[in-house]
Amino acid sequence: MTSNQAFKYYPNPLCLKSCNDFKLKASIVWVKPDYELLLQSIAAAQVQEVRSITRIERIGAHSHIRGLGLDDSLEPRAVSQGMVGQKMARKAAGVILQMIREGKIAGRAVLLAGQPGTGKTAIAMGLAQALGPDTPFTSMAGSEIYSLEMSKTEALTQAIRKSIGIRIKEESEIIEGEVVEVVIERAVGTGGARVGRLTLKTTDMETNYDMGTKMIDSLLKEKVQAGDVITIDKATGKINKLGRSFARARDYDATGHQARFVQCPEGELQKRKEVVHTVTLHEVDVINSRTHGFLALFSGDTGEIKSEIREQINSKVAEWREEGKAEMIPGVLFIDEAHMLDIECFSFLNRALEQETAPIVMMATNRGITRIRGTNYKSPHGIPLDLLDRMIIVPTTPYSQQELKEILNIRCEEEDCQMSGDALTVLTRVATETSLRYAIQLITTASLVAKRRKATEVSMEDVKKVYSLFLDEHRSEKFLKEYQDEFMFDDGAGDAPQQMEVSQ
Repeated sequence: MTSNQAFKYYPNPLCLKSCNDFKLKASIVWVKPDYELLLQSIAAAQVQEVRSITRIERIGAHSHIRGLGLDDSLEPRAVSQGMVGQKMARKAAGVILQMIREGKIAGRAVLLAGQPGTGKTAIAMGLAQALGPDTPFTSMAGSEIYSLEMSKTEALTQAIRKSIGIRIKEESEIIEGEVVEVVIERAVGTGGARVGRLTLKTTDMETNYDMGTKMIDSLLKEKVQAGDVITIDKATGKINKLGRSFARARDYDATGHQARFVQCPEGELQKRKEVVHTVTLHEVDVINSRTHGFLALFSGDTGEIKSEIREQINSKVAEWREEGKAEMIPGVLFIDEAHMLDIECFSFLNRALEQETAPIVMMATNRGITRIRGTNYKSPHGIPLDLLDRMIIVPTTPYSQQELKEILNIRCEEEDCQMSGDALTVLTRVATETSLRYAIQLITTASLVAKRRKATEVSMEDVKKVYSLFLDEHRSEKFLKEYQDEFMFDDGAGDAPQQMEVSQ
Protein backbone atom coordinates (compact mmCIF):
# COMPACT_ATOMS: atom_id res chain seq x y z
CA MET A 1 0.00 0.00 0.00
CA THR A 2 1.65 3.28 -1.05
CA SER A 3 1.42 6.34 1.12
CA ASN A 4 0.24 8.67 -1.61
CA GLN A 5 -2.82 7.14 -3.25
CA ALA A 6 -5.39 9.33 -4.94
CA PHE A 7 -8.53 9.16 -7.03
CA LYS A 8 -10.67 11.74 -8.77
CA TYR A 9 -14.36 12.45 -8.18
CA TYR A 10 -16.45 13.33 -11.26
CA PRO A 11 -19.86 14.83 -10.44
CA ASN A 12 -21.21 14.14 -13.94
CA PRO A 13 -20.31 10.75 -15.48
CA LEU A 14 -21.10 12.16 -18.93
CA CYS A 15 -18.51 14.92 -18.57
CA LEU A 16 -15.30 13.33 -17.30
CA LYS A 17 -13.09 16.33 -16.58
CA SER A 18 -10.27 16.62 -14.10
CA CYS A 19 -11.26 18.19 -10.83
CA ASN A 20 -8.59 18.75 -8.17
CA ASP A 21 -11.21 19.49 -5.54
CA PHE A 22 -12.26 15.85 -5.51
CA LYS A 23 -8.77 14.47 -5.05
CA LEU A 24 -8.23 12.28 -2.00
CA LYS A 25 -4.72 11.72 -0.76
CA ALA A 26 -4.10 8.64 1.36
CA SER A 27 -1.49 8.51 4.10
CA ILE A 28 -0.93 6.10 6.96
CA VAL A 29 -1.44 8.61 9.79
CA TRP A 30 -3.50 8.09 12.93
CA VAL A 31 -5.15 11.15 14.46
CA LYS A 32 -7.13 11.06 17.69
CA PRO A 33 -10.74 12.11 16.97
CA ASP A 34 -11.96 15.44 18.30
CA TYR A 35 -15.76 14.95 18.51
CA GLU A 36 -16.52 18.50 19.75
CA LEU A 37 -14.73 19.99 16.77
CA LEU A 38 -16.57 17.59 14.49
CA LEU A 39 -19.98 18.61 15.85
CA GLN A 40 -19.15 22.31 15.60
CA SER A 41 -17.95 22.01 12.02
CA ILE A 42 -21.02 20.04 10.94
CA ALA A 43 -23.30 22.60 12.61
CA ALA A 44 -21.48 25.43 10.85
CA ALA A 45 -21.58 23.72 7.46
CA GLN A 46 -23.99 25.34 5.06
CA VAL A 47 -26.05 22.46 3.76
CA GLN A 48 -28.64 23.22 1.12
CA GLU A 49 -32.12 23.07 2.57
CA VAL A 50 -34.36 20.43 1.04
CA ARG A 51 -38.07 20.99 1.29
CA SER A 52 -40.11 18.11 2.60
CA ILE A 53 -42.82 17.18 0.12
CA THR A 54 -45.69 14.98 1.18
CA ARG A 55 -45.69 11.81 -0.92
CA ILE A 56 -48.99 11.27 -2.69
CA GLU A 57 -49.73 7.75 -3.83
CA ARG A 58 -52.12 7.60 -6.76
CA ILE A 59 -54.49 4.64 -6.79
CA GLY A 60 -54.86 3.17 -10.26
CA ALA A 61 -57.15 0.55 -11.68
CA HIS A 62 -54.51 -2.14 -11.16
CA SER A 63 -52.45 -0.68 -8.31
CA HIS A 64 -53.52 -3.61 -6.10
CA ILE A 65 -51.77 -6.15 -8.34
CA ARG A 66 -48.54 -7.45 -6.78
CA GLY A 67 -47.95 -10.52 -8.98
CA LEU A 68 -49.66 -13.51 -10.57
CA GLY A 69 -50.54 -15.15 -7.22
CA LEU A 70 -48.75 -18.44 -7.96
CA ASP A 71 -46.97 -20.82 -5.60
CA ASP A 72 -43.52 -22.35 -6.20
CA SER A 73 -44.99 -25.05 -8.47
CA LEU A 74 -46.73 -22.38 -10.60
CA GLU A 75 -50.15 -23.38 -9.28
CA PRO A 76 -52.54 -20.42 -8.83
CA ARG A 77 -53.76 -19.62 -5.34
CA ALA A 78 -57.43 -18.72 -4.87
CA VAL A 79 -56.64 -15.18 -3.65
CA SER A 80 -53.04 -13.97 -3.67
CA GLN A 81 -51.08 -10.84 -4.58
CA GLY A 82 -54.27 -9.02 -5.57
CA MET A 83 -55.28 -11.68 -8.09
CA VAL A 84 -58.65 -13.44 -7.79
CA GLY A 85 -60.06 -16.20 -9.98
CA GLN A 86 -58.94 -16.80 -13.58
CA LYS A 87 -56.96 -19.84 -12.39
CA MET A 88 -56.45 -21.35 -15.83
CA ALA A 89 -55.35 -18.05 -17.36
CA ARG A 90 -52.98 -17.35 -14.45
CA LYS A 91 -51.54 -20.85 -14.67
CA ALA A 92 -50.91 -20.33 -18.37
CA ALA A 93 -49.28 -16.98 -17.57
CA GLY A 94 -47.10 -18.78 -15.01
CA VAL A 95 -45.85 -21.17 -17.70
CA ILE A 96 -45.11 -18.17 -19.94
CA LEU A 97 -43.29 -16.52 -17.01
CA GLN A 98 -41.05 -19.56 -16.60
CA MET A 99 -40.32 -19.61 -20.34
CA ILE A 100 -39.38 -15.93 -20.25
CA ARG A 101 -36.99 -16.47 -17.34
CA GLU A 102 -35.32 -19.32 -19.19
CA GLY A 103 -35.13 -17.28 -22.40
CA LYS A 104 -37.11 -19.81 -24.42
CA ILE A 105 -39.96 -17.62 -25.66
CA ALA A 106 -38.17 -14.75 -27.37
CA GLY A 107 -39.76 -13.93 -30.70
CA ARG A 108 -43.14 -15.36 -29.82
CA ALA A 109 -46.47 -13.71 -29.18
CA VAL A 110 -49.19 -14.19 -26.55
CA LEU A 111 -52.83 -13.14 -26.92
CA LEU A 112 -55.09 -12.55 -23.92
CA ALA A 113 -58.64 -12.83 -25.26
CA GLY A 114 -61.81 -12.42 -23.26
CA GLN A 115 -64.85 -10.32 -22.46
CA PRO A 116 -64.46 -6.79 -21.04
CA GLY A 117 -63.71 -6.75 -17.33
CA THR A 118 -62.30 -10.29 -17.08
CA GLY A 119 -58.81 -9.37 -15.89
CA LYS A 120 -56.74 -9.38 -19.10
CA THR A 121 -54.77 -6.24 -18.22
CA ALA A 122 -54.49 -7.40 -14.60
CA ILE A 123 -52.78 -10.62 -15.73
CA ALA A 124 -50.35 -8.62 -17.87
CA MET A 125 -49.58 -6.29 -14.95
CA GLY A 126 -49.15 -9.30 -12.66
CA LEU A 127 -46.69 -10.79 -15.13
CA ALA A 128 -44.74 -7.52 -15.14
CA GLN A 129 -44.59 -7.54 -11.32
CA ALA A 130 -43.47 -11.19 -11.28
CA LEU A 131 -40.69 -10.53 -13.79
CA GLY A 132 -39.14 -7.92 -11.51
CA PRO A 133 -37.43 -4.61 -12.28
CA ASP A 134 -34.51 -6.18 -14.18
CA THR A 135 -36.71 -7.44 -17.04
CA PRO A 136 -37.94 -4.63 -19.35
CA PHE A 137 -41.74 -4.36 -19.58
CA THR A 138 -43.29 -1.86 -21.99
CA SER A 139 -47.03 -1.20 -22.03
CA MET A 140 -48.94 0.65 -24.73
CA ALA A 141 -52.42 0.85 -26.24
CA GLY A 142 -53.06 -0.03 -29.86
CA SER A 143 -54.49 3.41 -30.54
CA GLU A 144 -51.35 5.24 -29.33
CA ILE A 145 -49.46 4.77 -32.58
CA TYR A 146 -51.95 6.98 -34.46
CA SER A 147 -51.41 10.00 -32.19
CA LEU A 148 -47.59 10.02 -32.15
CA GLU A 149 -45.60 12.43 -34.32
CA MET A 150 -43.83 9.61 -36.14
CA SER A 151 -44.67 6.75 -38.46
CA LYS A 152 -46.51 3.71 -37.14
CA THR A 153 -43.62 1.37 -37.83
CA GLU A 154 -41.17 3.71 -36.06
CA ALA A 155 -43.44 3.84 -32.99
CA LEU A 156 -43.58 0.03 -32.92
CA THR A 157 -39.83 -0.24 -33.45
CA GLN A 158 -39.14 2.06 -30.48
CA ALA A 159 -41.61 0.10 -28.34
CA ILE A 160 -39.91 -3.17 -29.30
CA ARG A 161 -36.42 -1.85 -28.50
CA LYS A 162 -37.68 -0.47 -25.17
CA SER A 163 -38.59 -4.06 -24.34
CA ILE A 164 -35.08 -5.45 -24.97
CA GLY A 165 -32.55 -4.99 -22.18
CA ILE A 166 -28.77 -5.17 -22.22
CA ARG A 167 -26.88 -6.17 -19.09
CA ILE A 168 -23.42 -4.61 -19.47
CA LYS A 169 -20.61 -5.82 -17.21
CA GLU A 170 -17.53 -3.78 -16.39
CA GLU A 171 -14.87 -3.66 -13.73
CA SER A 172 -14.33 -0.53 -11.64
CA GLU A 173 -11.93 0.41 -8.86
CA ILE A 174 -13.54 1.12 -5.51
CA ILE A 175 -12.49 1.86 -1.96
CA GLU A 176 -14.40 -0.26 0.55
CA GLY A 177 -14.00 -0.08 4.29
CA GLU A 178 -15.45 0.77 7.68
CA VAL A 179 -15.51 4.44 8.66
CA VAL A 180 -13.34 5.00 11.72
CA GLU A 181 -13.44 8.78 11.83
CA VAL A 182 -14.83 11.74 9.89
CA VAL A 183 -13.25 15.14 10.61
CA ILE A 184 -14.54 18.30 8.91
CA GLU A 185 -13.12 21.75 9.65
CA ARG A 186 -12.57 25.19 8.17
CA ALA A 187 -9.19 25.74 6.53
CA VAL A 188 -7.23 28.79 7.66
CA GLY A 189 -6.54 31.42 4.98
CA THR A 190 -8.73 29.85 2.29
CA GLY A 191 -11.79 32.05 2.67
CA GLY A 192 -13.68 29.62 4.89
CA ALA A 193 -13.38 26.61 2.58
CA ARG A 194 -14.00 23.29 4.27
CA VAL A 195 -11.42 20.56 4.42
CA GLY A 196 -11.78 17.14 5.92
CA ARG A 197 -10.21 13.82 6.65
CA LEU A 198 -11.82 10.40 6.31
CA THR A 199 -10.34 7.36 8.06
CA LEU A 200 -11.28 3.95 6.69
CA LYS A 201 -10.20 0.51 7.80
CA THR A 202 -10.50 -3.15 6.94
CA THR A 203 -9.57 -6.17 9.02
CA ASP A 204 -6.00 -5.85 7.68
CA MET A 205 -5.24 -2.14 7.39
CA GLU A 206 -6.29 1.44 8.12
CA THR A 207 -5.82 4.56 5.95
CA ASN A 208 -6.54 8.30 6.13
CA TYR A 209 -7.91 10.23 3.12
CA ASP A 210 -7.87 14.03 2.70
CA MET A 211 -11.19 15.32 1.33
CA GLY A 212 -12.22 18.34 -0.70
CA THR A 213 -15.40 20.40 -0.41
CA LYS A 214 -17.58 18.36 -2.74
CA MET A 215 -16.54 15.05 -1.24
CA ILE A 216 -17.50 16.48 2.15
CA ASP A 217 -20.90 17.45 0.74
CA SER A 218 -21.37 13.88 -0.51
CA LEU A 219 -20.56 12.47 2.92
CA LEU A 220 -22.99 14.86 4.62
CA LYS A 221 -25.68 14.05 2.07
CA GLU A 222 -25.35 10.31 2.70
CA LYS A 223 -25.14 10.99 6.48
CA VAL A 224 -21.98 8.91 6.81
CA GLN A 225 -20.75 8.49 10.37
CA ALA A 226 -18.25 6.40 12.27
CA GLY A 227 -19.17 2.72 12.16
CA ASP A 228 -20.71 2.79 8.66
CA VAL A 229 -19.35 0.43 6.01
CA ILE A 230 -19.15 2.36 2.74
CA THR A 231 -17.84 2.04 -0.80
CA ILE A 232 -16.42 4.91 -2.89
CA ASP A 233 -16.23 4.58 -6.66
CA LYS A 234 -12.86 5.99 -7.73
CA ALA A 235 -14.12 6.85 -11.23
CA THR A 236 -17.23 8.78 -10.21
CA GLY A 237 -16.76 9.46 -6.49
CA LYS A 238 -20.16 7.98 -5.70
CA ILE A 239 -20.58 6.94 -2.07
CA ASN A 240 -22.72 3.92 -1.21
CA LYS A 241 -23.59 2.92 2.36
CA LEU A 242 -23.60 -0.86 2.77
CA GLY A 243 -24.72 -0.80 6.42
CA ARG A 244 -23.42 -0.57 9.98
CA SER A 245 -20.49 -2.60 11.20
CA PHE A 246 -21.24 -5.50 13.55
CA ALA A 247 -18.77 -3.90 15.96
CA ARG A 248 -21.38 -1.12 16.42
CA ALA A 249 -24.30 -3.51 16.92
CA ARG A 250 -24.68 -2.43 20.55
CA ASP A 251 -24.98 1.28 19.73
CA TYR A 252 -28.76 1.21 20.13
CA ASP A 253 -28.89 4.95 20.70
CA ALA A 254 -27.28 5.62 17.30
CA THR A 255 -29.17 3.13 15.14
CA GLY A 256 -32.79 2.17 14.69
CA HIS A 257 -34.36 -1.26 14.57
CA GLN A 258 -34.27 -1.16 10.76
CA ALA A 259 -30.48 -0.75 10.63
CA ARG A 260 -28.57 -3.28 8.54
CA PHE A 261 -25.39 -4.72 10.01
CA VAL A 262 -22.55 -6.06 7.85
CA GLN A 263 -19.09 -7.47 8.43
CA CYS A 264 -16.02 -5.27 8.30
CA PRO A 265 -14.40 -5.74 4.85
CA GLU A 266 -11.28 -7.86 4.57
CA GLY A 267 -8.03 -7.36 2.67
CA GLU A 268 -7.00 -4.17 0.87
CA LEU A 269 -9.06 -0.99 0.93
CA GLN A 270 -8.77 -0.51 -2.83
CA LYS A 271 -10.38 -3.29 -4.84
CA ARG A 272 -11.57 -4.07 -8.34
CA LYS A 273 -15.25 -4.94 -8.45
CA GLU A 274 -17.55 -6.00 -11.28
CA VAL A 275 -20.36 -3.52 -11.85
CA VAL A 276 -23.47 -4.42 -13.86
CA HIS A 277 -25.51 -1.78 -15.72
CA THR A 278 -28.89 -2.62 -17.24
CA VAL A 279 -30.19 -0.42 -20.07
CA THR A 280 -32.57 -0.90 -22.97
CA LEU A 281 -31.69 -0.83 -26.66
CA HIS A 282 -33.93 2.22 -27.11
CA GLU A 283 -31.95 4.18 -24.51
CA VAL A 284 -28.72 3.36 -26.33
CA ASP A 285 -30.36 4.40 -29.62
CA VAL A 286 -31.45 7.79 -28.28
CA ILE A 287 -28.13 8.60 -26.60
CA ASN A 288 -26.21 7.86 -29.81
CA SER A 289 -28.68 9.49 -32.23
CA ARG A 290 -28.13 13.10 -31.19
CA THR A 291 -25.81 15.41 -29.31
CA HIS A 292 -28.06 15.81 -26.28
CA GLY A 293 -29.66 12.37 -26.52
CA PHE A 294 -29.40 11.73 -22.78
CA LEU A 295 -31.65 14.73 -22.05
CA ALA A 296 -34.10 13.57 -24.73
CA LEU A 297 -34.78 10.46 -22.65
CA PHE A 298 -36.26 12.65 -19.91
CA SER A 299 -38.16 15.04 -22.20
CA GLY A 300 -39.65 12.19 -24.24
CA ASP A 301 -38.86 13.99 -27.51
CA THR A 302 -36.86 11.18 -29.07
CA GLY A 303 -38.09 11.63 -32.65
CA GLU A 304 -37.38 9.13 -35.39
CA ILE A 305 -34.05 7.32 -35.26
CA LYS A 306 -32.16 6.37 -38.41
CA SER A 307 -31.87 2.69 -39.23
CA GLU A 308 -28.11 3.07 -39.79
CA ILE A 309 -27.62 3.99 -36.12
CA ARG A 310 -29.63 0.97 -35.00
CA GLU A 311 -27.58 -1.32 -37.25
CA GLN A 312 -24.32 0.01 -35.79
CA ILE A 313 -25.64 -0.47 -32.24
CA ASN A 314 -26.82 -4.01 -33.03
CA SER A 315 -23.39 -4.93 -34.38
CA LYS A 316 -21.67 -3.39 -31.36
CA VAL A 317 -23.96 -5.24 -28.93
CA ALA A 318 -23.32 -8.48 -30.81
CA GLU A 319 -19.59 -7.85 -30.45
CA TRP A 320 -19.98 -7.26 -26.69
CA ARG A 321 -21.95 -10.49 -26.38
CA GLU A 322 -19.22 -12.48 -28.13
CA GLU A 323 -16.61 -10.97 -25.81
CA GLY A 324 -18.72 -11.73 -22.75
CA LYS A 325 -19.10 -8.04 -21.83
CA ALA A 326 -22.87 -7.89 -22.33
CA GLU A 327 -25.91 -10.10 -22.01
CA MET A 328 -29.24 -9.73 -23.82
CA ILE A 329 -32.44 -9.67 -21.75
CA PRO A 330 -35.60 -10.26 -23.83
CA GLY A 331 -38.41 -8.35 -22.14
CA VAL A 332 -42.15 -8.02 -22.72
CA LEU A 333 -44.07 -5.63 -24.99
CA PHE A 334 -47.73 -5.49 -23.92
CA ILE A 335 -50.17 -4.03 -26.47
CA ASP A 336 -53.66 -3.47 -25.08
CA GLU A 337 -56.59 -3.02 -27.48
CA ALA A 338 -54.69 -4.97 -30.15
CA HIS A 339 -57.70 -4.86 -32.47
CA MET A 340 -56.99 -1.12 -32.97
CA LEU A 341 -53.82 -1.94 -34.94
CA ASP A 342 -54.17 -1.98 -38.72
CA ILE A 343 -52.90 -4.41 -41.35
CA GLU A 344 -49.66 -2.44 -41.77
CA CYS A 345 -48.83 -2.80 -38.07
CA PHE A 346 -49.70 -6.49 -38.05
CA SER A 347 -47.46 -7.13 -41.07
CA PHE A 348 -44.60 -5.27 -39.37
CA LEU A 349 -45.02 -7.25 -36.13
CA ASN A 350 -45.12 -10.50 -38.12
CA ARG A 351 -41.69 -9.71 -39.55
CA ALA A 352 -40.30 -8.25 -36.30
CA LEU A 353 -41.04 -11.47 -34.40
CA GLU A 354 -38.67 -13.34 -36.70
CA GLN A 355 -35.66 -11.22 -35.74
CA GLU A 356 -33.03 -12.53 -33.34
CA THR A 357 -33.41 -9.62 -30.91
CA ALA A 358 -37.19 -9.77 -30.52
CA PRO A 359 -39.04 -9.43 -27.20
CA ILE A 360 -42.11 -11.33 -26.11
CA VAL A 361 -45.12 -9.53 -27.61
CA MET A 362 -48.23 -9.86 -25.46
CA MET A 363 -51.54 -8.54 -26.76
CA ALA A 364 -55.00 -8.18 -25.24
CA THR A 365 -58.36 -7.79 -26.95
CA ASN A 366 -62.04 -8.05 -26.08
CA ARG A 367 -63.31 -8.34 -29.66
CA GLY A 368 -64.80 -11.40 -31.31
CA ILE A 369 -64.92 -11.96 -35.06
CA THR A 370 -64.49 -8.47 -36.44
CA ARG A 371 -63.00 -6.59 -39.37
CA ILE A 372 -59.23 -6.23 -39.62
CA ARG A 373 -58.53 -2.52 -39.55
CA GLY A 374 -57.37 -1.27 -42.95
CA THR A 375 -59.06 -4.11 -44.86
CA ASN A 376 -62.55 -5.41 -45.60
CA TYR A 377 -61.78 -8.88 -44.29
CA LYS A 378 -63.03 -10.27 -41.00
CA SER A 379 -60.96 -12.39 -38.67
CA PRO A 380 -61.10 -13.68 -35.05
CA HIS A 381 -60.26 -10.79 -32.67
CA GLY A 382 -59.55 -8.53 -35.67
CA ILE A 383 -56.07 -10.06 -36.08
CA PRO A 384 -54.82 -11.63 -39.34
CA LEU A 385 -54.75 -15.43 -39.38
CA ASP A 386 -51.03 -15.64 -40.18
CA LEU A 387 -50.22 -13.66 -37.01
CA LEU A 388 -52.75 -15.62 -34.95
CA ASP A 389 -50.92 -18.77 -35.99
CA ARG A 390 -47.80 -17.48 -34.22
CA MET A 391 -49.64 -16.70 -30.99
CA ILE A 392 -50.24 -18.59 -27.77
CA ILE A 393 -53.88 -17.71 -27.00
CA VAL A 394 -54.86 -17.47 -23.32
CA PRO A 395 -58.65 -17.11 -22.77
CA THR A 396 -60.24 -15.36 -19.78
CA THR A 397 -63.72 -16.16 -18.44
CA PRO A 398 -66.28 -14.05 -16.54
CA TYR A 399 -65.90 -13.88 -12.74
CA SER A 400 -68.29 -15.67 -10.42
CA GLN A 401 -70.27 -13.73 -7.81
CA GLN A 402 -67.96 -14.82 -4.99
CA GLU A 403 -64.90 -13.76 -7.00
CA LEU A 404 -66.48 -10.38 -7.70
CA LYS A 405 -67.07 -9.91 -3.98
CA GLU A 406 -63.44 -10.76 -3.23
CA ILE A 407 -62.16 -8.32 -5.87
CA LEU A 408 -64.35 -5.53 -4.50
CA ASN A 409 -63.09 -6.27 -0.99
CA ILE A 410 -59.48 -5.98 -2.20
CA ARG A 411 -60.26 -2.69 -3.93
CA CYS A 412 -61.82 -1.35 -0.72
CA GLU A 413 -58.59 -2.14 1.14
CA GLU A 414 -56.52 -0.54 -1.63
CA GLU A 415 -58.57 2.66 -1.51
CA ASP A 416 -58.63 2.64 2.32
CA CYS A 417 -62.42 2.40 2.40
CA GLN A 418 -64.22 0.72 5.29
CA MET A 419 -67.41 -0.93 3.96
CA SER A 420 -70.06 -2.83 5.89
CA GLY A 421 -71.00 -6.38 4.99
CA ASP A 422 -74.44 -5.36 3.71
CA ALA A 423 -72.95 -2.61 1.55
CA LEU A 424 -70.42 -5.05 0.08
CA THR A 425 -73.20 -7.52 -0.71
CA VAL A 426 -75.23 -4.82 -2.50
CA LEU A 427 -72.14 -3.68 -4.41
CA THR A 428 -71.44 -7.27 -5.46
CA ARG A 429 -74.98 -7.54 -6.80
CA VAL A 430 -74.46 -4.30 -8.72
CA ALA A 431 -71.26 -5.75 -10.24
CA THR A 432 -73.13 -8.92 -11.24
CA GLU A 433 -76.00 -7.06 -12.91
CA THR A 434 -73.94 -4.27 -14.52
CA SER A 435 -70.15 -4.59 -14.68
CA LEU A 436 -67.18 -4.91 -12.35
CA ARG A 437 -65.68 -1.65 -13.53
CA TYR A 438 -68.86 0.27 -12.71
CA ALA A 439 -69.00 -1.26 -9.22
CA ILE A 440 -65.36 -0.34 -8.56
CA GLN A 441 -66.14 3.27 -9.53
CA LEU A 442 -68.85 3.36 -6.86
CA ILE A 443 -66.39 2.53 -4.05
CA THR A 444 -64.75 5.96 -3.98
CA THR A 445 -67.99 7.86 -4.53
CA ALA A 446 -69.76 5.94 -1.76
CA SER A 447 -66.80 6.59 0.54
CA LEU A 448 -67.07 10.34 -0.09
CA VAL A 449 -70.80 10.27 0.64
CA ALA A 450 -70.08 8.45 3.93
CA LYS A 451 -67.45 11.04 4.89
CA ARG A 452 -69.91 13.89 4.29
CA ARG A 453 -72.14 12.45 7.00
CA LYS A 454 -69.02 11.93 9.16
CA ALA A 455 -69.31 8.14 9.13
CA THR A 456 -66.30 5.85 9.38
CA GLU A 457 -67.93 3.06 7.40
CA VAL A 458 -69.78 2.94 4.09
CA SER A 459 -73.33 1.71 4.62
CA MET A 460 -75.81 0.12 2.26
CA GLU A 461 -77.68 3.43 1.97
CA ASP A 462 -74.50 5.14 0.74
CA VAL A 463 -74.11 2.56 -2.04
CA LYS A 464 -77.75 2.92 -3.04
CA LYS A 465 -77.42 6.71 -3.11
CA VAL A 466 -74.43 6.76 -5.47
CA TYR A 467 -76.11 4.05 -7.55
CA SER A 468 -79.02 6.42 -8.10
CA LEU A 469 -76.71 9.37 -8.82
CA PHE A 470 -74.46 7.71 -11.40
CA LEU A 471 -75.88 5.68 -14.28
CA ASP A 472 -74.39 2.48 -15.60
CA GLU A 473 -74.26 1.58 -19.27
CA HIS A 474 -77.67 -0.15 -19.45
CA ARG A 475 -79.58 2.55 -17.57
CA SER A 476 -77.89 5.23 -19.66
CA GLU A 477 -78.98 3.44 -22.83
CA LYS A 478 -82.52 3.16 -21.49
CA PHE A 479 -82.51 6.88 -20.66
CA LEU A 480 -81.36 7.78 -24.18
CA LYS A 481 -84.07 5.66 -25.79
CA GLU A 482 -86.71 7.29 -23.61
CA TYR A 483 -85.61 10.87 -24.30
CA GLN A 484 -83.90 10.50 -27.66
CA ASP A 485 -86.21 13.01 -29.33
CA GLU A 486 -85.01 15.72 -26.93
CA PHE A 487 -81.34 15.38 -27.94
CA MET A 488 -79.65 17.24 -30.77
CA PHE A 489 -78.60 15.46 -33.97
CA ASP A 490 -80.23 12.20 -32.94
CA ASP A 491 -80.11 9.40 -35.53
CA GLY A 492 -82.25 6.93 -33.61
CA ALA A 493 -85.65 8.25 -34.70
CA GLY A 494 -85.19 7.61 -38.40
CA ASP A 495 -82.81 6.85 -41.21
CA ALA A 496 -82.75 10.37 -42.64
CA PRO A 497 -79.45 12.10 -41.90
CA GLN A 498 -79.61 15.15 -39.66
CA GLN A 499 -77.91 18.30 -40.92
CA MET A 500 -76.57 21.03 -38.74
CA GLU A 501 -77.93 24.48 -39.40
CA VAL A 502 -75.23 26.96 -40.30
CA SER A 503 -75.91 30.70 -40.20
CA GLN A 504 -74.86 32.54 -43.35
